Amino acid sequence: MRESFYIERSYRQHTRLNGLTYFSVMEKESDLYIGAHRDLSEEATKILKYYRGLIENYIRQHEDFLRSLIPVPPNPLAPPIIREMIAVSQTVQVGPMAAVAGAIAEFVGKDLLRYSPEIIVENGGDIYLNAQRTIEIGIFAGRSPLSEKLIITVEKKEMPLGVCTSSGTIGPSLSFGTADAVCVLSSSALLADAAATAIGNLVKRPQDINYAIGKGKKIPGIKGIIIIKDQYLGIWGAVNLKFT
Repeated sequence: MRESFYIERSYRQHTRLNGLTYFSVMEKESDLYIGAHRDLSEEATKILKYYRGLIENYIRQHEDFLRSLIPVPPNPLAPPIIREMIAVSQTVQVGPMAAVAGAIAEFVGKDLLRYSPEIIVENGGDIYLNAQRTIEIGIFAGRSPLSEKLIITVEKKEMPLGVCTSSGTIGPSLSFGTADAVCVLSSSALLADAAATAIGNLVKRPQDINYAIGKGKKIPGIKGIIIIKDQYLGIWGAVNLKFT
Protein backbone atom coordinates (compact mmCIF):
# COMPACT_ATOMS: atom_id res chain seq x y z
CA MET A 1 0.00 0.00 0.00
CA ARG A 2 1.16 3.53 -0.74
CA GLU A 3 0.19 6.66 1.13
CA SER A 4 0.64 10.13 -0.37
CA PHE A 5 1.62 12.76 2.17
CA TYR A 6 2.49 16.32 1.20
CA ILE A 7 4.73 18.41 3.41
CA GLU A 8 3.16 21.82 2.88
CA ARG A 9 -0.01 22.54 4.92
CA SER A 10 -1.99 23.66 1.86
CA TYR A 11 -1.80 20.12 0.48
CA ARG A 12 -3.21 18.40 3.54
CA GLN A 13 -6.53 17.93 1.80
CA HIS A 14 -4.85 15.45 -0.58
CA THR A 15 -3.71 13.01 2.10
CA ARG A 16 -6.91 11.19 3.07
CA LEU A 17 -6.02 7.87 1.48
CA ASN A 18 -5.70 4.16 2.24
CA GLY A 19 -8.07 3.95 5.16
CA LEU A 20 -6.32 6.17 7.69
CA THR A 21 -8.30 8.85 9.47
CA TYR A 22 -6.76 12.33 9.27
CA PHE A 23 -7.36 15.16 11.71
CA SER A 24 -5.75 18.39 12.85
CA VAL A 25 -4.93 19.53 16.37
CA MET A 26 -3.69 22.98 17.28
CA GLU A 27 -2.16 24.56 20.37
CA LYS A 28 -0.71 28.05 20.04
CA GLU A 29 2.00 27.90 17.32
CA SER A 30 1.73 24.11 16.94
CA ASP A 31 -0.50 22.91 14.10
CA LEU A 32 -0.35 19.14 13.71
CA TYR A 33 -1.88 17.06 10.95
CA ILE A 34 -2.15 13.45 12.05
CA GLY A 35 -3.05 10.17 10.38
CA ALA A 36 -4.19 7.25 12.54
CA HIS A 37 -6.59 4.31 12.51
CA ARG A 38 -9.25 6.50 14.14
CA ASP A 39 -9.80 10.10 15.13
CA LEU A 40 -7.55 10.70 18.13
CA SER A 41 -8.10 14.44 18.34
CA GLU A 42 -8.85 14.43 22.06
CA GLU A 43 -5.86 12.27 22.95
CA ALA A 44 -3.54 14.17 20.60
CA THR A 45 -4.59 17.54 21.98
CA LYS A 46 -3.82 16.46 25.54
CA ILE A 47 -0.43 15.07 24.51
CA LEU A 48 0.43 18.17 22.48
CA LYS A 49 -0.45 20.46 25.39
CA TYR A 50 1.67 18.35 27.72
CA TYR A 51 4.83 18.56 25.60
CA ARG A 52 4.33 22.22 24.75
CA GLY A 53 3.94 22.86 28.48
CA LEU A 54 7.24 21.14 29.22
CA ILE A 55 9.03 23.26 26.61
CA GLU A 56 7.37 26.51 27.68
CA ASN A 57 8.12 25.91 31.35
CA TYR A 58 11.75 25.15 30.55
CA ILE A 59 12.07 28.32 28.48
CA ARG A 60 10.71 30.38 31.37
CA GLN A 61 13.59 29.13 33.51
CA HIS A 62 16.24 29.01 30.76
CA GLU A 63 15.74 31.86 28.29
CA ASP A 64 18.89 30.91 26.37
CA PHE A 65 17.16 27.68 25.33
CA LEU A 66 14.76 29.76 23.23
CA ARG A 67 17.13 32.36 21.81
CA SER A 68 20.47 30.61 21.36
CA LEU A 69 21.64 29.88 17.82
CA ILE A 70 24.38 27.60 19.15
CA PRO A 71 24.17 24.53 21.42
CA VAL A 72 23.39 25.08 25.09
CA PRO A 73 24.86 23.00 27.94
CA PRO A 74 23.25 19.64 28.73
CA ASN A 75 20.86 19.46 31.67
CA PRO A 76 20.39 15.93 33.06
CA LEU A 77 17.47 17.14 35.17
CA ALA A 78 15.49 18.44 32.18
CA PRO A 79 12.50 16.50 30.74
CA PRO A 80 13.40 13.94 28.04
CA ILE A 81 12.11 16.10 25.18
CA ILE A 82 14.39 18.94 26.31
CA ARG A 83 17.38 16.66 26.76
CA GLU A 84 16.95 15.23 23.26
CA MET A 85 16.61 18.69 21.70
CA ILE A 86 19.83 19.75 23.41
CA ALA A 87 21.61 16.55 22.36
CA VAL A 88 20.77 16.82 18.65
CA SER A 89 21.60 20.53 18.63
CA GLN A 90 25.06 19.64 19.92
CA THR A 91 25.44 17.00 17.21
CA VAL A 92 24.50 19.48 14.48
CA GLN A 93 25.88 22.65 16.11
CA VAL A 94 22.72 24.76 16.04
CA GLY A 95 20.44 26.14 18.74
CA PRO A 96 18.09 23.63 20.43
CA MET A 97 14.93 25.26 19.09
CA ALA A 98 16.01 24.19 15.60
CA ALA A 99 14.67 20.76 16.62
CA VAL A 100 11.40 21.86 18.20
CA ALA A 101 9.01 20.99 15.35
CA GLY A 102 10.56 17.56 14.87
CA ALA A 103 10.54 17.02 18.64
CA ILE A 104 6.83 17.76 18.92
CA ALA A 105 6.03 15.55 15.92
CA GLU A 106 8.03 12.60 17.24
CA PHE A 107 7.06 12.77 20.91
CA VAL A 108 3.36 13.22 20.12
CA GLY A 109 3.56 10.47 17.50
CA LYS A 110 5.21 7.97 19.82
CA ASP A 111 2.64 8.58 22.54
CA LEU A 112 -0.21 8.12 20.06
CA LEU A 113 1.07 4.65 19.18
CA ARG A 114 -0.67 3.53 22.36
CA TYR A 115 -3.97 4.14 20.56
CA SER A 116 -3.16 3.28 16.94
CA PRO A 117 -0.59 0.87 15.42
CA GLU A 118 0.10 3.38 12.63
CA ILE A 119 0.78 7.07 13.18
CA ILE A 120 1.83 9.88 10.85
CA VAL A 121 2.38 13.33 12.38
CA GLU A 122 3.18 16.39 10.25
CA ASN A 123 4.20 19.58 12.01
CA GLY A 124 4.95 22.46 9.68
CA GLY A 125 6.93 20.41 7.17
CA ASP A 126 8.47 18.04 9.71
CA ILE A 127 7.08 14.52 9.68
CA TYR A 128 7.24 11.55 12.03
CA LEU A 129 6.36 8.32 10.20
CA ASN A 130 5.52 5.03 11.88
CA ALA A 131 3.37 2.96 9.56
CA GLN A 132 2.90 -0.58 8.31
CA ARG A 133 2.81 0.42 4.66
CA THR A 134 4.87 2.20 2.03
CA ILE A 135 4.57 5.98 2.30
CA GLU A 136 5.08 8.45 -0.54
CA ILE A 137 5.99 12.02 0.42
CA GLY A 138 5.73 14.90 -2.03
CA ILE A 139 8.18 17.78 -1.57
CA PHE A 140 6.89 21.34 -1.70
CA ALA A 141 9.67 23.75 -2.64
CA GLY A 142 7.97 27.11 -3.11
CA ARG A 143 8.57 28.68 -6.51
CA SER A 144 11.19 26.19 -7.63
CA PRO A 145 10.18 24.39 -10.86
CA LEU A 146 10.93 21.17 -8.97
CA SER A 147 8.24 21.88 -6.38
CA GLU A 148 5.71 18.99 -6.22
CA LYS A 149 7.70 17.17 -8.91
CA LEU A 150 9.61 14.87 -6.55
CA ILE A 151 8.30 11.96 -4.49
CA ILE A 152 10.19 10.27 -1.65
CA THR A 153 9.20 6.64 -1.17
CA VAL A 154 9.63 5.28 2.37
CA GLU A 155 9.30 1.52 2.80
CA LYS A 156 7.81 -0.11 5.88
CA LYS A 157 11.22 -1.49 6.93
CA GLU A 158 12.65 2.07 7.09
CA MET A 159 10.21 3.21 9.77
CA PRO A 160 10.00 4.79 12.25
CA LEU A 161 11.50 7.68 10.31
CA GLY A 162 11.72 11.43 10.53
CA VAL A 163 11.44 13.37 7.26
CA CYS A 164 12.02 17.05 7.93
CA THR A 165 12.24 20.03 5.59
CA SER A 166 13.73 23.49 5.99
CA SER A 167 13.34 26.36 3.55
CA GLY A 168 14.99 29.74 3.23
CA THR A 169 12.32 31.02 0.85
CA ILE A 170 9.01 29.85 2.36
CA GLY A 171 7.59 29.55 5.85
CA PRO A 172 8.32 31.35 9.13
CA SER A 173 11.33 29.34 10.34
CA LEU A 174 14.68 31.07 10.69
CA SER A 175 17.21 30.19 7.99
CA PHE A 176 20.43 31.92 6.99
CA GLY A 177 20.30 30.29 3.55
CA THR A 178 18.05 30.62 0.52
CA ALA A 179 17.41 27.00 -0.44
CA ASP A 180 13.87 26.34 -1.61
CA ALA A 181 13.88 23.07 0.30
CA VAL A 182 16.36 21.01 2.30
CA CYS A 183 14.87 17.65 3.23
CA VAL A 184 16.65 15.32 5.66
CA LEU A 185 15.85 11.72 6.56
CA SER A 186 16.80 10.21 9.92
CA SER A 187 15.42 7.69 12.39
CA SER A 188 15.17 10.71 14.72
CA ALA A 189 12.77 13.46 13.62
CA LEU A 190 14.56 15.79 16.04
CA LEU A 191 17.91 15.18 14.37
CA ALA A 192 16.38 15.47 10.88
CA ASP A 193 14.80 18.81 11.82
CA ALA A 194 17.97 20.31 13.30
CA ALA A 195 20.11 18.98 10.45
CA ALA A 196 17.77 20.40 7.80
CA THR A 197 18.22 23.82 9.39
CA ALA A 198 22.00 23.50 9.61
CA ILE A 199 22.37 22.27 6.03
CA GLY A 200 19.93 24.88 4.73
CA ASN A 201 22.01 27.64 6.32
CA LEU A 202 24.85 26.71 3.96
CA VAL A 203 22.90 27.07 0.71
CA LYS A 204 22.75 30.59 -0.72
CA ARG A 205 23.29 29.75 -4.39
CA PRO A 206 23.16 26.57 -6.51
CA GLN A 207 26.94 26.21 -6.36
CA ASP A 208 26.63 25.62 -2.59
CA ILE A 209 24.63 22.40 -2.95
CA ASN A 210 27.60 20.02 -3.15
CA TYR A 211 29.34 21.75 -0.26
CA ALA A 212 26.22 21.58 1.91
CA ILE A 213 25.72 17.88 1.16
CA GLY A 214 29.38 17.24 1.96
CA LYS A 215 28.90 18.82 5.38
CA GLY A 216 25.53 17.20 6.00
CA LYS A 217 26.56 13.64 5.23
CA LYS A 218 29.14 13.82 8.01
CA ILE A 219 26.40 14.27 10.64
CA PRO A 220 25.98 10.96 12.53
CA GLY A 221 22.50 9.50 12.16
CA ILE A 222 21.55 11.16 8.88
CA LYS A 223 20.24 8.68 6.30
CA GLY A 224 19.53 10.94 3.35
CA ILE A 225 19.58 14.54 2.12
CA ILE A 226 17.71 16.33 -0.67
CA ILE A 227 18.48 19.95 -1.54
CA ILE A 228 16.45 22.05 -3.98
CA LYS A 229 17.66 25.48 -5.05
CA ASP A 230 15.86 27.04 -8.01
CA GLN A 231 15.97 24.38 -10.77
CA TYR A 232 18.92 22.56 -9.22
CA LEU A 233 18.78 19.37 -7.20
CA GLY A 234 21.25 17.59 -4.93
CA ILE A 235 20.71 14.11 -3.43
CA TRP A 236 22.76 11.96 -1.07
CA GLY A 237 22.19 8.79 0.92
CA ALA A 238 19.43 6.23 1.22
CA VAL A 239 16.77 8.21 -0.61
CA ASN A 240 14.28 6.50 -2.92
CA LEU A 241 13.30 9.45 -5.10
CA LYS A 242 11.23 9.64 -8.25
CA PHE A 243 9.90 12.39 -10.51
CA THR A 244 6.18 12.84 -11.12
